[in-house]
Amino acid sequence: MTLPMVVGVDGSEPSLRAVDWAADEASLRGVPLRVVYASLWERYEGTSIAEGLAKPDEQVMAEDIVDTAARRARRRHPELAVSGEVLAEEPEYALVRESRSASMLVTGTRGRSGLAEALLGSVSLIVAGHAQCPMVVVRGNHDNQARTGTHGRIVVGVGEKPAGSAAVRFAFDEARRRGVPVDVVRAWRWPAHETTDHPLMSGEPARLHEQQAVEALDTALQDVPADVEAHRRTVEGHTRTVLVDASRDADLLVIGAKRRSGHYGLQLGRVAHGVLHHSACPVVVVPEKG
Repeated sequence: MTLPMVVGVDGSEPSLRAVDWAADEASLRGVPLRVVYASLWERYEGTSIAEGLAKPDEQVMAEDIVDTAARRARRRHPELAVSGEVLAEEPEYALVRESRSASMLVTGTRGRSGLAEALLGSVSLIVAGHAQCPMVVVRGNHDNQARTGTHGRIVVGVGEKPAGSAAVRFAFDEARRRGVPVDVVRAWRWPAHETTDHPLMSGEPARLHEQQAVEALDTALQDVPADVEAHRRTVEGHTRTVLVDASRDADLLVIGAKRRSGHYGLQLGRVAHGVLHHSACPVVVVPEKG
């Protein structure tokens, strides 16, 4: 069974860019595209009916948004199988549920809340913390068009458990699919509480931490496919800052997010929060087993 790529829309410019990006990726992967709009209009409108139509105003608008987005995707890729659906439920719950039967979930940076687009909308943030498939938040261009990647590289951040990282595997697969190299990045810092009188820190106090970063990259790159060009990078600094800086010259930034069984709170750390709010390119959050 071929799982579809799912894109959440709300009529905003960021969601239109997400539709473009999702259509490009679905075409590249050879999978169908599913466009969804979710809202609890029945709770707020009650029996309000659009003039001449036996439907609530919000539902009429929602159906128009989905139809417009689906037509946009078909114009971009005429060969792409595109479907759409309006879901009468909270967007957060609807998208998380959709992620259980999707190959990838795609959203824009924010909805129609009027908040500054520089910040990630609450729906995308909540869904990124609970999605069961890789989730993409489309960031970058600030018009209503998603453009083909121009940097020709993917960046993936290596976390505390590099062995068998789902995020690293995803980055390798995506690099192969796009025919571009991948930069495998590990940030490191010399903790301020450590002093040079420690026996392991004498002489070159930063070298131990940098070496640990190098070893993490070695572990992450053990299974790099032969047909993927991978570059290793160790960078001193806060992980959030290092990855956001790297995103400025990338077409895609890939990070992992732990999923803990039975845990229902937000499952995103500070690094993921910072990257999702400030990345200069689309970000993929890949679920990792905790």
